[in-house]
Amino acid sequence: MPDKSRYVYLYLPTIEDKQRWQNLADEAGVPLSKFIIEVVESKLADESDFKPRGELVLEIGKLREECRELRDDLKQKKIVLEKYESELKRYRSEAFLEDKFEGARKFNKEIIAILKRSGVIDSYRLLDELGIDLNEADLVKAISRQLEDLEAFGIVTSTQRGWKWVG
Repeated sequence: MPDKSRYVYLYLPTIEDKQRWQNLADEAGVPLSKFIIEVVESKLADESDFKPRGELVLEIGKLREECRELRDDLKQKKIVLEKYESELKRYRSEAFLEDKFEGARKFNKEIIAILKRSGVIDSYRLLDELGIDLNEADLVKAISRQLEDLEAFGIVTSTQRGWKWVG
């Protein structure tokens, strides 16, 4: 006689679901109860790190918190990086801001690359591609002086539509 304490009552969503399971069990040549046990045990064996829903909810919460912290950290690092890049642009442009500078000046390689690939480019678009805000007067002035110096060397020319690389 079967032990009633080992029974599990399963209520399927539809009669069609029960019939589908019964047909699969019949095809396998086993009673429905053994078929269900095999499928469940097989799935549990595949997912050896099976966790109850409560644990998964806690883990998801921890992961979301970690993700938020990482996003905040990344945001701070981007701000610091932007500040350093701005400082670097200012440092590199100092030579072009001094009226009586003596020595060798290094031209911004990005300006030259942009001019070469663009053909003709207006000053506003050039500043935008360099990532320079129009409110940064010193940087705008330094770029303008570099363009004027490049024009004096005959490398670029100023046209009505903008600056043109002539190399």
